[in-house]
Amino acid sequence: MIVFTVVSTKGGVGKTTTTANLGALLADLGMRVLLVDADVQPSLSRYFPIAERAAFGLTELVKSGSLVPECISTLALPRAPRRNSELNPDGVLDIVLSDAPEGQLQDWLSPRIDRAVRIRTALGAPHVRETYDVVLIDTQGAVGHLQDAAVLAADTLISPVSPDILSAREFTTGTLELLERLEPSSVFGLTVPPMRAMIYKLENTADSRAISDAIREQFVPMRGRVSVLRTIVPHAVAYKRSATEQIPVHWLDPQRAGRTMHQLVWELIPSLEGSWALACEAFAASDEFEEARHE
Repeated sequence: MIVFTVVSTKGGVGKTTTTANLGALLADLGMRVLLVDADVQPSLSRYFPIAERAAFGLTELVKSGSLVPECISTLALPRAPRRNSELNPDGVLDIVLSDAPEGQLQDWLSPRIDRAVRIRTALGAPHVRETYDVVLIDTQGAVGHLQDAAVLAADTLISPVSPDILSAREFTTGTLELLERLEPSSVFGLTVPPMRAMIYKLENTADSRAISDAIREQFVPMRGRVSVLRTIVPHAVAYKRSATEQIPVHWLDPQRAGRTMHQLVWELIPSLEGSWALACEAFAASDEFEEARHE
């Protein structure tokens, strides 16, 4: 099992969109995926429809330090409209919903010595690793104990970066502060995971090389702890529309957004390179997609 935490010290940079769409695509590729909404503003919890809502969620996971079935909700996504072209039957997409009112969980974590490992401990249990292949954790933009616990639970951090130099500088400052704040965790045998920065919402792809190079220069002070993904997510209305319609972006725009999301998955999990989701083919015809949505 591999754990990705999508993190940024700045809000509104695409963390939730990235988490939701990566999770949906991985499930379409046959992976057993668990989403964890570790943001007190439950955007990920509202991204896709819920089929079966669990009695508990993030609060129980953190406070108990364990992940039990009563914390896991099931997401409801429509089936592919073409006959004999269903979504991968082996794929799973579950979620731990955010149910933590503003500040309460942070306050509960604050005095605890083990606050940094509460999520890590819960996800590290053998039954969790046997049930899921990938865990994706969405986080809040504000600095706090909950964000720190989500970071230290990960094998790899993913951080969307807006494609402009000012945002890159802000990202560098915030990331350095995060890394330096968590470095003392090494005393307890914890290490801060490597971070993969992702250029997100690029307006003009012709400028991608120059912007990527400029952003990479900002990472020199981080001593190799941060690298920039080759995959660049261009600005596209499909991402906003998919969130509005509560469907994965690779269903809505299989040729462009779908290809980008596949490339992102392949870069993050090289063993999946060359694998394509059946949903991209099944949802390619927009008329069939619209007919299916209104059945």
